Amino acid sequence: MDPPSLTELTAENDRLRRRLAAAEREAAGSARQLERYATDLRETFKSERDRAQQLTRSYMATVRALSNAVEARDAYTGKHAERVTRFAIEIARELGLPAPDAPEVEFGFLLHDIGKLAIPDSILFKPGPLTTEERALMSSHPIVGAEIMRDIEFLAEASKVVRSHHERWDGNGYPDRLAREEIPLHARVFAVADVFDALTTNRPYRIALSFEQARAMIAEQSGSHFDPRVVDAFGRIDDAVLERIAAEAG
Repeated sequence: MDPPSLTELTAENDRLRRRLAAAEREAAGSARQLERYATDLRETFKSERDRAQQLTRSYMATVRALSNAVEARDAYTGKHAERVTRFAIEIARELGLPAPDAPEVEFGFLLHDIGKLAIPDSILFKPGPLTTEERALMSSHPIVGAEIMRDIEFLAEASKVVRSHHERWDGNGYPDRLAREEIPLHARVFAVADVFDALTTNRPYRIALSFEQARAMIAEQSGSHFDPRVVDAFGRIDDAVLERIAAEAG
């Protein structure tokens, strides 16, 4: 077979160049298309993120309004919900829990006493001992609170704290007499924070205890009222951190 002529070689070279140029144009077109896809995805993600942040802010505003409504009924508790929420978040962080300040967790801390909105003032502010019937009604506030939140999807996780924050590690709490790990972990965390804030806040019937006294009382109830692991985590938090939270929350 005779070797290709110069004319044939030139023609083949031209064909290869055209194919290469077409391939380059196709590749360039694909790259531009991918860039457009990437840009669209970035814009979609940014838009969704902005909407999610806006929704979260709206949820938080609603929750804080509800929390303020609860606290407005009792001038003596002051900023109890704010303080105890921040104490609980700090304990959760010390425990190494994931996202200790996630909104769905914070909502439960802030709204723990929402069920008290259904308790009559005559019982809620009664200066003397409660009757058996009155005590039973007061003890129903975790159930009432969970019922209030039952059909609100973004409060589903928070309602677990609301219902179980008065349960005890030894099973002698209320309303469900849960024990040990049956109690949702964030409710166990909150129980320590709640009692600590109550002990270190002035009340009509007693002056506030010192941090040292409150810590000692909580430690004494480790394994009975409180989850020992939560008490240990609380014990590792420096007083300066707790003092800062109390000062900032008011």
